[in-house]
Amino acid sequence: MLIPRAGMVSAIVILAFLAAPVLAEDHSEYIEGPFESGPEVTETCLFCHDDAEEVMETTHWNWGRPRDGEEGEVHGKINAFNNFCIAVSSNWARCTSCHAGYGWKDASFDFDDPNAVDCLVCHDRSGTYRKDPAGAGAPADDVDLTVAAQSVGGPPTKESCGNCHFYGGGGDHVKHGDLDSSLLDASYEFDVHMSEDGLAFNCQDCHMTDDHQISGNAMAVSPDHGNAISCLDCHGSEPHEGRLLNQHQRVACQTCHIPAFAKGRPTKVHWDWSEAGQDLPEETDEYGLPTYSKKKGRFVWDKNVEPTYAWYDGTAGVYSVGETFDPSEPLVLAYPKGSVDDSDSKIHPFKVHTGRQIYDRQRNVLVVPKLYGAGGYWEDFDWAKAAELGMASVDQPFSGDHGFADTKMYWRLNHMIVPGDLALQCRDCHARGESLDWQALGYQGDPIRTRRSENIVDPDEGR
Repeated sequence: MLIPRAGMVSAIVILAFLAAPVLAEDHSEYIEGPFESGPEVTETCLFCHDDAEEVMETTHWNWGRPRDGEEGEVHGKINAFNNFCIAVSSNWARCTSCHAGYGWKDASFDFDDPNAVDCLVCHDRSGTYRKDPAGAGAPADDVDLTVAAQSVGGPPTKESCGNCHFYGGGGDHVKHGDLDSSLLDASYEFDVHMSEDGLAFNCQDCHMTDDHQISGNAMAVSPDHGNAISCLDCHGSEPHEGRLLNQHQRVACQTCHIPAFAKGRPTKVHWDWSEAGQDLPEETDEYGLPTYSKKKGRFVWDKNVEPTYAWYDGTAGVYSVGETFDPSEPLVLAYPKGSVDDSDSKIHPFKVHTGRQIYDRQRNVLVVPKLYGAGGYWEDFDWAKAAELGMASVDQPFSGDHGFADTKMYWRLNHMIVPGDLALQCRDCHARGESLDWQALGYQGDPIRTRRSENIVDPDEGR
């Protein structure tokens, strides 16, 4: 028996483990524990599994990748703006509670340390593992790491993925609109893929994985659409029996099959930071959800929301740190690229989240505020101090003069797919249907009525 002695308190039966299947469902025969920390668990895992380096090449670890293939220019969650909690920088310990690693508490985090990889966040099967919400990726204090480590085996479950992806933006159903915990017990009518009475997919059935590289991306943090997946990967370009439906090559499958989002739980559709810091009573709306918080300002929630439709060619535009903008107009932080004139573009559904957030009035740039931790807004309710500390963390000056600017952000919808009989029908978009705003999409009117060439709006007319 080999017992690892790298400062660990655990014991592992190496020879027995090597004789077991690679994806053993029960590791209790091979892992004894106890464990005092997450890195101790990882160190034990690495005695038999040598794939930490694979994880360290993924966006789940790096939170970014070279932008547009340009070496040195990285874009991703690590430096993207949003109009929820705004930015990762200077707020690391809070934001990185969903990082697939341990210890990312500031800019000095060592991305080359394999023992900092969190194996349990994806592979725990006990259902007991969870992160400290402000612990820089550390497990919560009450987690029994031995129980979690002994349970590992096989690919991540829907619950594993959902523990981070359902709760983006600070809570269940806040950010995405089509990703929340209601997918765990969805009916066939709610989501044909994930429901137990439908296809009963796990996330990896669509988000196929190779060497820990999980396919798929979020538009806001992956504007180049790298590592993308598509409905066509499984369904092909002519999935319908009817010829007419198959002619809709310029319409994404999701456009018809996601007629509404936030069906199970309401999602946040507006967040106004300018009203934060006031000693007002906590309020809730018709859904029982908060509409005001001193720390975060005022919110609006909505349920069964009709998507916003826009052309999408698979790439996106994003706002970057230090870019100037006109504060008299809403600043779009992430938006789909594409147009009616581009044959590679398709009409796609989106959730649009609007916000009002801090900016530098002298420089006309958005501010990265420090919200969490010493000197942060949530401690002192001092926007000037929070702005100075946050902008210093991204090597940007702050003039000392702040205001609040209107912003909006597009979130691509891909989940909560309904069956054909509940999808949009011809009359919803054509004839006198109101689901699609044809003029906003670049047409003079319903294109089914006239030739396409006669419907294109002149680009010079401000389309």
